[in-house]
Amino acid sequence: MIRISPRRIRRLLGVLCCLTAWPVSLLAGALPQNQGNSPASQTQTTQSGGTITQESRQAAAPVRIPRQQALTTTALDGIVRDAGFSNITIPVPGARLTLRDLQSGRTFTGTASGEGVFRIFPLPAGHYELRVEAPDYSTFVRADVTLNANEVLSLEISLVTVAAAEARSRLPRQPDLGPALSAEAPASYGSYREFRHRLDADPGYIENLSPDTLPPVADVYNALPDRWALDQPDYRRYPQKGEYAYTKPHWYDPFNRNRFKGDEPIWPELLGQQVFLNVTATSETFFDGRRVPSPSNVSTARPGSSTFFGQGEQAFVDQTIRISFDLFHGDASFKPIDWRIRITPEFSLNDLDVRELGIVGPSVRDGTNRFDNHLGVQEAFLEVKLHDLGPNYDFVSARAGIQQFNADFRGFVFVDEQPGLRIFGDLHSDRIEYNAAYFNFLEKNTNSGLNTAHLRNQQVTLGNIYLQDFFFPGYTAEFVGIWNKDDGGLHYDDNGFLVRPEPVGQVITQGVGAVLHSLSVGYFGWLGSGHIGRLNVTHAFYEAFGKDTFNPLAGRKVTINAQMAAAELSYDHDWIRYRVSAFYTSGDSNPQDGRAHGFDSIIDLPNFAGGLFSFWNREAIRLTGSAIQLTSDGSLIPSLRSSKEEGQSNFVNPGIFIANAGIDFDITPKLKGFANFNYLTFMDTQPLQYILFQGNIHHSIGEDFGVGLEYRPPLSENIVLTGGASMLQPGQGFTNIYSDRTLFSLFGIVKFTF
Repeated sequence: MIRISPRRIRRLLGVLCCLTAWPVSLLAGALPQNQGNSPASQTQTTQSGGTITQESRQAAAPVRIPRQQALTTTALDGIVRDAGFSNITIPVPGARLTLRDLQSGRTFTGTASGEGVFRIFPLPAGHYELRVEAPDYSTFVRADVTLNANEVLSLEISLVTVAAAEARSRLPRQPDLGPALSAEAPASYGSYREFRHRLDADPGYIENLSPDTLPPVADVYNALPDRWALDQPDYRRYPQKGEYAYTKPHWYDPFNRNRFKGDEPIWPELLGQQVFLNVTATSETFFDGRRVPSPSNVSTARPGSSTFFGQGEQAFVDQTIRISFDLFHGDASFKPIDWRIRITPEFSLNDLDVRELGIVGPSVRDGTNRFDNHLGVQEAFLEVKLHDLGPNYDFVSARAGIQQFNADFRGFVFVDEQPGLRIFGDLHSDRIEYNAAYFNFLEKNTNSGLNTAHLRNQQVTLGNIYLQDFFFPGYTAEFVGIWNKDDGGLHYDDNGFLVRPEPVGQVITQGVGAVLHSLSVGYFGWLGSGHIGRLNVTHAFYEAFGKDTFNPLAGRKVTINAQMAAAELSYDHDWIRYRVSAFYTSGDSNPQDGRAHGFDSIIDLPNFAGGLFSFWNREAIRLTGSAIQLTSDGSLIPSLRSSKEEGQSNFVNPGIFIANAGIDFDITPKLKGFANFNYLTFMDTQPLQYILFQGNIHHSIGEDFGVGLEYRPPLSENIVLTGGASMLQPGQGFTNIYSDRTLFSLFGIVKFTF
């Protein structure tokens, strides 16, 4: 048996392969070669005796692979960041890069993206000057940047802000730094790091260049009918309920995107992309339980009672529903609207329950309870922008119809919703605001205070101007002028009481009847509101002048010269605001001398000296023994008028001085607390003595204490719960007129807004 080892087998196979390859190579050398397909060309030289073949090693023209760039170009890329942050990368978006070829002078530019990334490609190889510029940053300059062929230079450039560069330039130069640079050398701030790599090392760097032609729009964008129709994805990260992103809108949800809250065009197919509708619905429930001075009148509700003052406890409930439809054309944000139509009806259901007769109506047969309802139109106007005054949205607009207007910061003289024409706008980037208006008053419903459809003979013309940052940053000054023309006439309110003229004094002339009179009164005021440093400041001064053709209390024609002043200082410390204030109106010391010095407003609603949480401010106190009021609800002035809304201003009154101190507490972001104290005193009591036929009435009214809470459950104005309690401890003057019995009030307001 013959054994052959594997090594011998491998040697035998190698010999056979060599013997086979030798004849094949001889045969291939004898065949003619195709020069077009060979990488080397051949030349033939003919001589006697045969042909000699000479092979040339010169290469033919190279064949480029499709989409392969010639490797003579170069590229520059990288990122531009802020040098002020070393631990994190803050990009500098929009930085502009300029490359200037030092040999040819040709320039190439590029811009950094929102992430600070830039890329300039392709570029010819050579030497360049690099300049990087960005807003609010110092210019970075590198005098010589070498870009080699087939190379990518990646730079990480750190820019220095202008403020930091200026601070650095002010530092004294150290001697060991050498001589300062010449003035011709370009100033450069910042730093950089570089990294170089081959251009052909990443084929995608070349292949991912932007194509010469853009793809079809349908392949890139999702076309929508309008920008408002973009639906949010149906996504909820957490299963629990809460306020999360991607909330689906609903017509009944005012907190998220809602077509009926002005968040998107109301009818884009018909009205276009800039017409919006904002529907605001408000339900307000007001309850007030109080004890106020009440006379027993000619017939008491308690048989056998012989006291002059009766039971003064009363309960009042008012439920109002107000719906506002606001259709406007504009951008629904910061730009002033182009035109607007607003209609706001309001419906009131109110009930009054008292314990004495002759209060709900002049007849004792009306009983002690009154239930009433009324529907009024509180807003109905058209507003048009007349002209744009500049690029900063300064404008002038006109508004005609029933509209709300407040003549000053705190509502001292005129606050109402009346038909009128108003021109308004701003100047100097909204630093100056102005109003010019004319109002022709409507009669008011007695029990709700809402508008009726009947005109009354009263017109008000006014103009005011607000100047922001007046002498002090954060302080706004106002100058206002008002003219009130009230022809009065004869008018009984909805309960049957005579309110114009006031049923007091010599208003009734034997054989003639009620003596009608008219008022022509002007007001000029200077007011301010804002802060001076840490101190919050509010102040006001009004001068009233004019005439009354027949004042019922004076029994004659009077000229008017009266003043009002108010000031409030407050200081915020952590979650508490401390405030002190004073309020003053002049009084009339001689009711019959033909000169009226008691100040009175047109229709006021002052948010001052405690506001709602002051008994004197919130409650109306009837002057017993007459058919007029010592003070009206929602007023600080003891004006002795029959009604604030339906009566006429009376400038023969005692005047008042109020010293106030209070504290406001931000207990939580949702809960606020209020504490208030007022000391009240009459300025002159002669008008009261004249009406009541009573001498020696003291000036002191008493002390007014009040506390309250305001709670907003959703941390917005959509649900607001307000409640408070206040009391008036009578002083000597108030006791002379009424009694020393303590007066009190408990109230609550529940307000829902959609």
